[in-house]
Amino acid sequence: MAKNHPTIRAHRSRLKPARQTIGTSSPKSRAPIYGTPDHREWSAAVIKRAGGRCQAPGCTRALPEHRMYADHIREVRDDGAPLDLANGQCLCAVHHGAKTADQRRKRLSAPIG
Repeated sequence: MAKNHPTIRAHRSRLKPARQTIGTSSPKSRAPIYGTPDHREWSAAVIKRAGGRCQAPGCTRALPEHRMYADHIREVRDDGAPLDLANGQCLCAVHHGAKTADQRRKRLSAPIG
């Protein structure tokens, strides 16, 4: 649909501005392991082991129609083993994003100390 389509204009007029939250999250950072040849090899092995299919329960997304991610079951920043195949699962973009956001939310809401 075009930007000026009547349906889009009608919905846009009902949108509320996003709430801004200041100081409640830490900047996103990336572990040094990502992007290394070892990590690329691990990622390929995790996706191959899953047959290129998302391992989230009930999901039917698979390569080549959908992008797959090699996801750390226990995140590296939470002391998960970065290159252990047992710490890897193949997830589609939808489930990878949801899982990552959930883990980040839990980490940020955990008591400090």
